[in-house]
Amino acid sequence: MTEEVSYRIFFVDTKEEKMRTRIQKWGNSLALRIPKVFASEVGLKKDTEVEMSLEKGRLVITPIKETTSLEQLLAKVTEENRHKEIDIGPKVGREVW
Repeated sequence: MTEEVSYRIFFVDTKEEKMRTRIQKWGNSLALRIPKVFASEVGLKKDTEVEMSLEKGRLVITPIKETTSLEQLLAKVTEENRHKEIDIGPKVGREVW
């Protein structure tokens, strides 16, 4: 049985700069090396989480920049999910209650 292999070359466009690159084999997957100048411009570094999507036949890779503030976290606290106080016994050392 002959396995048909299809390779595609994608172009990355950053402020009218284009660079031609090649998709490489990485284990059972395909990999794309991102040039440092492009990675720096969009804030990518080692272990950055990204989201991949297909839009009109193009592969779009977007860094995930989710930050949650304390206010956003506290806004999710309700009476239903709030923990009750727990009695852990009398103080043992010099704790102040």
